[in-house]
Amino acid sequence: MKGTDVLVIGGSAAGLTAAITAKRYFKDKKVTVVRKEEKVLVPCGIPYIFGTVGSPDKNLIPDATLVNNGIELVIDEVIGIDRQSKAVSTVKSGSITYDKLVLATGSSPVVPPVKGADLEGVFVVKKDVAYLENLKSALDKARNLVIVGGGFIGVEFADECRKGRELNVTIVELLPHCLALAFDDEVCTLAEDKLRSQGINIITGTKVEEFLGNGKVEQVRLSNGETLPADVVIFGIGVAPNIELAQMAGLKVDNRFGIWVDDYMRTSDPSIFAIGDCAEKSSFFGHGPSLIKLASVATHEARVAGANLFGLRRARGAAVGVFSTIVGDLALGSVGLTERAAREAGIEVVTGTAKAPDRHPGSMPGTRELGVKLIFTKDTGVIVGGQAYGGTAVGELTNLLAAAVQHKMRADELETMQVGTHPALTASPVAYQVTNAAEDAVLKLRS
Repeated sequence: MKGTDVLVIGGSAAGLTAAITAKRYFKDKKVTVVRKEEKVLVPCGIPYIFGTVGSPDKNLIPDATLVNNGIELVIDEVIGIDRQSKAVSTVKSGSITYDKLVLATGSSPVVPPVKGADLEGVFVVKKDVAYLENLKSALDKARNLVIVGGGFIGVEFADECRKGRELNVTIVELLPHCLALAFDDEVCTLAEDKLRSQGINIITGTKVEEFLGNGKVEQVRLSNGETLPADVVIFGIGVAPNIELAQMAGLKVDNRFGIWVDDYMRTSDPSIFAIGDCAEKSSFFGHGPSLIKLASVATHEARVAGANLFGLRRARGAAVGVFSTIVGDLALGSVGLTERAAREAGIEVVTGTAKAPDRHPGSMPGTRELGVKLIFTKDTGVIVGGQAYGGTAVGELTNLLAAAVQHKMRADELETMQVGTHPALTASPVAYQVTNAAEDAVLKLRS
């Protein structure tokens, strides 16, 4: 029987970060990571395997990250947890004892009960190198690809899979717009226009009824009566938390939201922590548990758990939801509530918008128009959401908006916020989008 002070189950973004944080805070403790995968993929980079990056092997988290931090790595599968003896059982290594255990078991893709979903050529987005190599091989031979789901994964796959291939791509989305859970209609429309300009077909307000084919998928039948040709189908409709180990160990779990944890990432057993996609999250906006599953949230939770293992040092924050993506050359970012979601939740809001070149003067090389939409509560003027679109400057601007939301800044505070500007890097201080959008909202609030 092997033993360790800290045992982390799972080696993706959450598990890796928790192990490194634990070792940094508790240098004298032995930290061990057990994972079943020989190679670990960068989760958010998976769509780019099929275009920009070109191969699963070019989208890996290096094991040196663990080794260089003095963390032991065991390639094995944990199949049970004995909480009384504080030990886990594995397939190959036998039993491993622990003082503190961290569950970072992640999530698995959701496949709805659609007839024909078991046909050859129907894929989900698995974090598995061999599986994704098979998907890449299938795409390289295909003529027609149907993507079920127009969220971030679906849109990114559609954008990437056409690179270097003569491929007819169709996105089928149940909601009225692609990306509708993260953006308001006007920004969704910009993304859809960009996708269509690249030859991607989009069908919204429609669901998949059946996959047709003789052993291998050949067609997709939709609820609107249309039938699409398909050599390959990719599901990108969400994930479910991997809670089986926790469930078998008798920990408190919710089938939909994940393993219950407190503000310090402790499960119902104080010696066991849970982080990342497998752990339940609370909404920053106070309406119960959150379904947000992001690597950025997972690593935040991992840093909290890693620091708390041998004495509580920090509490986690509730999940805000900070998203960004790029479609062609159009970058998109979103934070917190959309205007639509706020109104549906019964929150009265005021919005502010602004557009301007992202460099100044506008004749600077590489200048792009950058737009911002900010959402504030009508009664307090506090920011609850923001969206941005334009060039690559959107990525870090979205993080600025995330800080504003997390610190509950008011519209008047954002309007008068001091910012740094430079001709080659940002919009003009006169036209800076965040302050001007905030001013737009302040004037509406005053009236």
